[in-house]
Amino acid sequence: MTTLSKKQVKQLRTMAHQINPLMIVGRNGITDAAIAQASETLDHHELVKFTVLDGSPMDAKDCAEAFAGQLGAQVVQVIGNRFVLYRRTRLRHIDPIRLVRE
Repeated sequence: MTTLSKKQVKQLRTMAHQINPLMIVGRNGITDAAIAQASETLDHHELVKFTVLDGSPMDAKDCAEAFAGQLGAQVVQVIGNRFVLYRRTRLRHIDPIRLVRE
């Protein structure tokens, strides 16, 4: 996967501002079920916002890096207890996000 340029990250951050969190990381942390659900959600939405609850064993930055590494996604943003991941969809019937070019 190619890395995102600064302009592309800015574009995705702007888009992520308007979406609600679709995934919640709770006290069990990152489980196989959470990874599977996150992968499916990324395939359908490409840009997903996560919330990390206070009882979670990991903070948002650690969760973002762990999810991104296991899912082949890229961390767009980490703020407080939330983070945003991006991965281009693998599904043909979903229109991909059109990223700006440098």
